[in-house]
Amino acid sequence: MTIETKMNAPSGVNAEARLLTADVLAAFEALKSANDARIEEIEKRGAADPLLDAKLKKIEQTLDRQRSALERLSLEQSRPAIGDDPRRTDPEHKSAWGAYLRKGDDSGIARMDLKSVNVGTEAQGGYVAPPELDRLIEQRLTASSPMRQIASVRQTSATVFRKPVSMGASSAWVSETGARAETTAPTLDLLEFPAAELYAMPAATQTLLDDAYADIDEWLADEVEASFSAQESAAFVTGNGSGRPKGFLSYEMIAEGSYAWDKIGFILSGADGAFASTDPADKLIDLVYALKSQYRANARFVMNRRTVSAVRKLKDGDDNYLWRPGMAGESASLLGYPVTEIEDMPDMAEDSFSIAFGDFRRGYLIVDRQGARVLRDPYSLKPYVLFYTTKRVGGGIQNFDAIKVMKFAAA
Repeated sequence: MTIETKMNAPSGVNAEARLLTADVLAAFEALKSANDARIEEIEKRGAADPLLDAKLKKIEQTLDRQRSALERLSLEQSRPAIGDDPRRTDPEHKSAWGAYLRKGDDSGIARMDLKSVNVGTEAQGGYVAPPELDRLIEQRLTASSPMRQIASVRQTSATVFRKPVSMGASSAWVSETGARAETTAPTLDLLEFPAAELYAMPAATQTLLDDAYADIDEWLADEVEASFSAQESAAFVTGNGSGRPKGFLSYEMIAEGSYAWDKIGFILSGADGAFASTDPADKLIDLVYALKSQYRANARFVMNRRTVSAVRKLKDGDDNYLWRPGMAGESASLLGYPVTEIEDMPDMAEDSFSIAFGDFRRGYLIVDRQGARVLRDPYSLKPYVLFYTTKRVGGGIQNFDAIKVMKFAAA
C-alpha cells in the first residue's frame, strides 16, 4: 500500500472547493492514523486486525470519492465558458436595458457594443433583448399555443436549422456460404427549417414606463404573446412556408395506400364533408392504425372545436359514446387517445383535412431563433411609445411517418 504524504489544494477554488479540500485532508489524516495502527498491530501480533483492515478500506474508498469530486470541480472551474451569453449575468446590461425601455437611453447598450457584447445594433432593427425576456415570451407562447405544447421545439442561433434524416441502407439475408451481393449505401435527406420574422408593436404610455414598480419585461411579454400566438398557431397548421413556418396541412397529401416519404398519408371519412352514415367510427379506427405502432404510444387527435362537437356525438355498436371527458386535469380522449383542440384546423367540409392523428412531438418541429429584438419608437404615435418587437420562428414536418390525416370525402 502506498500512502501519500502531501496533497495540495487547487488554487483559485471557491468556497465549495475549499470545503471539499478540507474533507479530503481530514480523510487523509484518518487514513494515515488507521494505517499506522495497522502497521503497529502487524509488528506486535504478526497479523492485522480484520476490523482495522475493513476500516482502512472504507477510508480509502471515501478518500477516492472525495478526490475524484475535487478533481472534477477543479476541471469545471478551469474550463472556458463556450458560447455563454454575457447578457445573462451582467448587471450592467440589465441596467442599460431598463434605461433603454423606460427612457430611450441607449448609451449604455451602445457602450457595451464597444465592449464586444453582442446586443445588436439599431441598424439591424433594434437591440437584442436579454435572455430573461426571451424566456418570458417563450413561456407565454408555450402556455397559449397548443402546437408548442405537443410539437418539438428547438433553439438555434442560425437563420436556417438543418436536420439530416437517414433514409436507411439496404440489407439482405444470406446463407453461410452464399454469395454476398453489394448493398446500397445509406442515404440522407436534409430537411431545412428557415426562421421567418414575426413582429408585434405594443404601445405604452410614458406614465407606465416611469412607474418604478412596473415590470416592463413582463408587460412587453404579455403584450406580444397574444399577437405572436395567433400568428404562430395558424402558420404551424396551414402556413405555406413563404416568409412563415410551413404548416403540417400544407404538405402534399396522398392516399395512405400510396403513401411515400415527404407526403402526408390520409384516410377517407366515407362521405363528402361528413362521417359515413354507417359505422362512422370505423374510419377513425382506420386512421389510428394507419400510424405505425412506434408512433401510436404518444399519438393524439387534433381538430377544431366544431369538429370536436361532431365527434362527441359518435357512438359504438353498444350505444356508448366514443368520447371520454378528461378527468383530474387530463385531456379528453377519443378511442383512448388524447384530443388537442386547435382552432386553425379546418371545419368539416367536402375534401377538407379536418382531423389529424399522430405523434406530433416526433412529427413536427418548431425552431426558435434566439434573440428577440426590440426597437423603441416614441415618435410614430405620440403620446404613446411603441415597441417594435420581432422574433424569428420556423417550423415544418420532421418525420412524415408520424402524422396522418382524415379527408372528409367519399372517394
